[in-house]
Amino acid sequence: MKKVMFTETVLRDAGQSLIATRLPYAGFEGALELLDKAGFYSLECWGGATFDTCLRYLNEDPWKRLRDIKKRVTNTKLQMLLRGQNILGYKHYPDDAVIKFVELSVKNGIDVIRIFDALNDLRNLESSVEATLKYGGIAQVAVSFTTSPVHTLENFAALAKRIEDMGASSLCIKDMAGIMGPGECYDLVKAIKESSKLPLHVHTHSTTGLAPMTYLKAAEAGADVVDTAISCFSGGTSQPPTESLVYAFAQLGYDTGVDYSALKAVNDYFKPMAAGYLKDGTLDPKVLSTDTDALNYQVPGGMLSNMISQLKAAGAMEKFPEVLAEVPRVREDMGYPPLVTPTSQIVGAQAAVNVLTGERYKNVSKEVTAYLRGEYGLPPGKVNRELQRKVLGGEEPHTGRFADTLAPALEAAREKIGPLARNDEDLLSYIVFPEVFEAFAERRAQDEKNRVTYSIVKA
Repeated sequence: MKKVMFTETVLRDAGQSLIATRLPYAGFEGALELLDKAGFYSLECWGGATFDTCLRYLNEDPWKRLRDIKKRVTNTKLQMLLRGQNILGYKHYPDDAVIKFVELSVKNGIDVIRIFDALNDLRNLESSVEATLKYGGIAQVAVSFTTSPVHTLENFAALAKRIEDMGASSLCIKDMAGIMGPGECYDLVKAIKESSKLPLHVHTHSTTGLAPMTYLKAAEAGADVVDTAISCFSGGTSQPPTESLVYAFAQLGYDTGVDYSALKAVNDYFKPMAAGYLKDGTLDPKVLSTDTDALNYQVPGGMLSNMISQLKAAGAMEKFPEVLAEVPRVREDMGYPPLVTPTSQIVGAQAAVNVLTGERYKNVSKEVTAYLRGEYGLPPGKVNRELQRKVLGGEEPHTGRFADTLAPALEAAREKIGPLARNDEDLLSYIVFPEVFEAFAERRAQDEKNRVTYSIVKA
């Protein structure tokens, strides 16, 4: 019997794409055992923007969140998204920090680490892949899918073979903007399956309306796992609905391993929560609609929801269409990087600045400067040399592995943060998000002090 398995994204990418990752642990704790019984290959629950959001907005320790999930999910693999040398931040970190972060992720409960680099520069994945394998995790390397003059079927297939050669456990085609059509997907899965023997996962979004057709052709071409979201948190910039795809694949003769009857209980749990987010404005109806313009501007779900939030805060939502139109122009100037964190934020923010200031590159962000300097890796195509000269002057861009130029971070950070970091997990939180973690640690200490005071008064 033909087989295709499912990764459920409601605890990570679905929430990141629709509600800017504002889903607290207390909100989904009661669904964990339901999710664990459904028969998914894996449950994506950590990494991506969840780490930053836990510390910055939800006042949660992300490491404790992971341990608490692990206690309740005992049958299903827990999966996270890691940005290679970027870890979960927005710049490159030294190898000692990357390796320690991977070690602690596995130790605290992660089974599958999906690792990607925004530029598909495999040099930026070496340390995290090696560490994942060393500490007993499943190292799944994701190819960031995009379309451009330099992203060809042959190049993607060759990249997959190189990923297999570097020791990855499995592969993933990561279509973060939902722009991969069914024909493209079928051809790409076939090409990768011919060049690599690794299990192949396919990830896409419903942004353009192509996703269900794309998944069906992915399975037909030999894909092993697809990513979906429970229906009340599906569609739009999220993934296609789990229930619908399980139903469709079963009709087509596929064994999914998913208990369809268990999915209703999961969806019933999350339905009131989704309705609440819709009512209070956290879930904007705009991100639930089908947007075929994304086939041009290629903005991924998480970037789109954050861009809407940012423009609303600036009182400039009327500029939204102009910013979207500027995104592909900035992307071309920067050598056609795939639009995925952190390059999506870099390109999107610069596009917004270009529009809001009324002059292209009047102000250039420090991230764009770092990108043009080579600090994120090797761009897929040629960058706009005039822009590069304007930003860098006579400085030549760095072409080596940028992480090799970085000093070790662990001991220096330990000395600097002192007792605020109670363990190595805290230390890694500080290294990745210094100011955010310090504010969190101070709130944590104050909360504990308040609890002690309350207990004394109550007694």
